[in-house]
Amino acid sequence: MIDRNIVRNIVEEWLDGKDYFLVDVTVSPDDKIVVEIDHAEGVWIEDCVELSRFIESKLNREEEDFELEVGSAGIGQPFKVLQQYINHVGKDVEVLTNEGVKYCGVLKNADEDKFVVAIQKKVKTEGSKRPKLVEEDMTFAYGEIKYTKYLISFK
Repeated sequence: MIDRNIVRNIVEEWLDGKDYFLVDVTVSPDDKIVVEIDHAEGVWIEDCVELSRFIESKLNREEEDFELEVGSAGIGQPFKVLQQYINHVGKDVEVLTNEGVKYCGVLKNADEDKFVVAIQKKVKTEGSKRPKLVEEDMTFAYGEIKYTKYLISFK
């Protein structure tokens, strides 16, 4: 079986000096290699082709046959790396906690340990007849969530 770390190192070599970043590398037991890259402004198909050819030039099909798929991290798919969080600051996201509670709001910031989402919450204030929408910042540790993903809006 092809070593995932070898493929990862090949991809990192290609990424050096580019604005792209690696999202994920998977290698199945039957040697299907899937590489996901991303970029703040989207991924160009030409770059996927170039990366695919680069990987193929570094692996030897005579030693091990493999299937190779290079693409972008899918829109609407859960974030896998910190850079995806950073690229989506200021945008609408959906967060599902490990307890199964779903929150939607604007991603305010993210670092290595946690991220903050501003959610709209209905709160009934004293003396008012109706609840009002107030913004509340919620901080999540990455270990507390099942996923975070970009919310696509067609408004």
